[in-house]
Amino acid sequence: MPHIDTLLAQAGRGQDPRTGAISTPIYQTSTYAHPGLGQSTGFDYSRTTNPTRGALEEAMAALDGAAAACAFASGLAALTTLLCLFKQGDHLVVAEGCYGGTYRLLDQVMAPFGLTVTYVPVLDAAGYRAALRAQTRAILVESVSNPCLLVPDLPVLAEIARAAGVLLVVDNTLLTPYWQRPLELGADLVVHSASKYLAGHNDCIGGIIAVRDEALAGRLKFLQNAVGAVLGPQDAWLTLRGLKTLALRLERQQRNALVIARWLQQQPPVRQVHYPGLPDDPGHATLARTASGLGAVLSFEVADRPTLERLIAGVRLIAYAESFGGVESLITVPAVQTHANLAPEERQRLGVTDTLVRLSVGIEDPGDLIADLAAALA
Repeated sequence: MPHIDTLLAQAGRGQDPRTGAISTPIYQTSTYAHPGLGQSTGFDYSRTTNPTRGALEEAMAALDGAAAACAFASGLAALTTLLCLFKQGDHLVVAEGCYGGTYRLLDQVMAPFGLTVTYVPVLDAAGYRAALRAQTRAILVESVSNPCLLVPDLPVLAEIARAAGVLLVVDNTLLTPYWQRPLELGADLVVHSASKYLAGHNDCIGGIIAVRDEALAGRLKFLQNAVGAVLGPQDAWLTLRGLKTLALRLERQQRNALVIARWLQQQPPVRQVHYPGLPDDPGHATLARTASGLGAVLSFEVADRPTLERLIAGVRLIAYAESFGGVESLITVPAVQTHANLAPEERQRLGVTDTLVRLSVGIEDPGDLIADLAAALA
């Protein structure tokens, strides 16, 4: 297989043999003419298949080392469709401290349909094993938890899942296939919010699921068509375009993140920095063993509420906005944004305190980013 840098640069190429177009065309069509009665070109209706979306799915399958990949209208649309693999009475074991939208989907949307969940601390391998029941169908974790950046040991969880005969589902949005390929570590399905690093420019919404097993991939493709929450051709093209520079962006963002994390550790108003790229971070050793990169999202605790308010009001170059993974740096307060749907006591227990700040580091000059943070904290 070509190196992942080559796969990324070539993503989508060769999809239009009629013209030889290097850039995958945007097939902005809902339906397709048939050659004759009972005949098809292979494309019938764009909910089922679309050439632009198909090019993205083919590229993502290659990047993740999957039997197939499916593209959806958002990361949560992908996860919702994945959960349709299960039925009333089924049970999931889920890592605590996951994305707030995942909590909301599981607890407020899927629970009334009879899907039950046990939450386990991210790093508690014995806890995952103890939470398994006869009705358990899957373990769901993030490759790096959001926003506290804890790193689970995926090979250990894969062994637990395999011994119990359940699926291991990994949300790999923070690392992407460039830094980690969970299917090679024993996962069965990998979920990505394509809105983040894959597309990389804060200009589209999308989700991807990559599946290791061909039969399971067939079931997911059926659900993709039946549920219908598919990615449109324009957003599929934007994501394909983003993939071509993913390696370059991630290398720059990771380098910037490490510089900023080290600087934050020296600042008096900052109590603690969470970033597995730091050698003294609890997740550093696990990440070094299971991934080829460090990530470019970090979070940090500031001293008090006035410091938090001063920081958010004071940044000029860094935008106060949700999401992460784009070329522009963004700063977020998870307690009032991404994790606001959790009860205050639950947030506190999970480490999502009222003074925790998440920073998505972009490709800007790191000195300019540090100057912006320094001025806001001063």
